[in-house]
Amino acid sequence: MTTDEALDFIRQSTRAVLATIKHDGRPQMSHVSYTLDDDGLIKIMVSGRLAKTRNLKRDPRATLSILADNWYEYLVVEGTCTVVEEDAVPLLRHVYERILGKPHPDWEEFDAAMVRDGRAMLSITIDRIYPLDRG
Repeated sequence: MTTDEALDFIRQSTRAVLATIKHDGRPQMSHVSYTLDDDGLIKIMVSGRLAKTRNLKRDPRATLSILADNWYEYLVVEGTCTVVEEDAVPLLRHVYERILGKPHPDWEEFDAAMVRDGRAMLSITIDRIYPLDRG
């Protein structure tokens, strides 16, 4: 698989398992919806109060396991995460539309919910893809 094919594979899905590092060093696993944005970063909408968000603020290393419908087809992406909390609503709108493929039916309601729930956006670099990258 080439890098372009791997990126196409990542673009074809919106579901992954995100691994972050707990305070005691064990992994925290979370099912997430994501999008590979045009800037080459993986974007995920989260609550700022969840364990995965706290973990990434403390240690920004993130790993995503992305599966195809065929169990044996997968990629793992390792990257570094930035948690965006300030002025996140426009970014959250963008990620919502990318994941669902359509606008929210009521942006005012969406915006209020994002603020009320303390939502943030995770922005994850793609530092390594395996089994594409060996080593």
